[in-house]
Amino acid sequence: MSTTPRKIAFIGLGIMGGPMAVNLVKAGHTVTGYNRGRSPVDTLVAAGGRGAGSVAEAVRDAEVVITMVPADAQVREVVLGEDGVLRHAAPGTLLIDMSSVTPETALEVAAAGREKGVRTLDAPVSGGEAGAVEAVLSIMVGGDAGDFADARPVFEALGTTVVHVGPHGAGQTVKAANQLIVAVHLQALAEAVVFLRNAGVDLPAALDVLGGGLAGSTVLARKREAMVSGDFTPGFRIDLHHKDMGIVTDAARAVGAPLPVGALVAQLVASARACGDGGLDHSALLRGVERLAGRTHP
Repeated sequence: MSTTPRKIAFIGLGIMGGPMAVNLVKAGHTVTGYNRGRSPVDTLVAAGGRGAGSVAEAVRDAEVVITMVPADAQVREVVLGEDGVLRHAAPGTLLIDMSSVTPETALEVAAAGREKGVRTLDAPVSGGEAGAVEAVLSIMVGGDAGDFADARPVFEALGTTVVHVGPHGAGQTVKAANQLIVAVHLQALAEAVVFLRNAGVDLPAALDVLGGGLAGSTVLARKREAMVSGDFTPGFRIDLHHKDMGIVTDAARAVGAPLPVGALVAQLVASARACGDGGLDHSALLRGVERLAGRTHP
């Protein structure tokens, strides 16, 4: 249990947010959740949390507000909108946006928070659904060091790698780099899987030995089974990775950083989405390589 239980409002109980909110309950915090669909709220209540019917109800009396929504538009609506968090949160509240959005949106939220006397952190995560469920997320945090220290016990209920990476917006910049690396790893793994299959190699055995060498990675460990089995039940959808690749390519262009491989992989992610795979897990990049190879999943 956390040494200092907090009253936490959690907005956005999706694939990632739902298990994260439950882990905060397990850590001893009082968690009130709001989600547009009611079923995830009921799941949180069954785990010992509380449910709210609106953002206003969720943030009432909250010391900490966490938002975990899909993209920039939803952050603006939920945080900056007419009936959003900043309209209802009390001065001194700590608002932590754990969504993956542009650094510009993080800076916009920080500026709006300052006007309302609300402290803000941008704290996107990496680790996917499994990391959220197991509370082993990597959390990259941008904002004031004092606010980060205040939030650390909350973060430690959600992840095992919690790092303050700089001022407001820095968390989202690091997350963009994370998504670049993950996408390139996924594409390389997908190409290796098709290569190994075409060569007639025992695929699970090959992936075992590759995972034990320099080619080993969290991506290989987490996503190999999906690529072997062809079960692309979404833990992180291609649609969302497409959004993130747009963020990193735009941000890199703004700072003059070349992304020769990343730009190509961004196009392959876009192609997967255009081919109807947007709702699948991002390990379904394999399907694009299979299409190029003229084969379907066995």
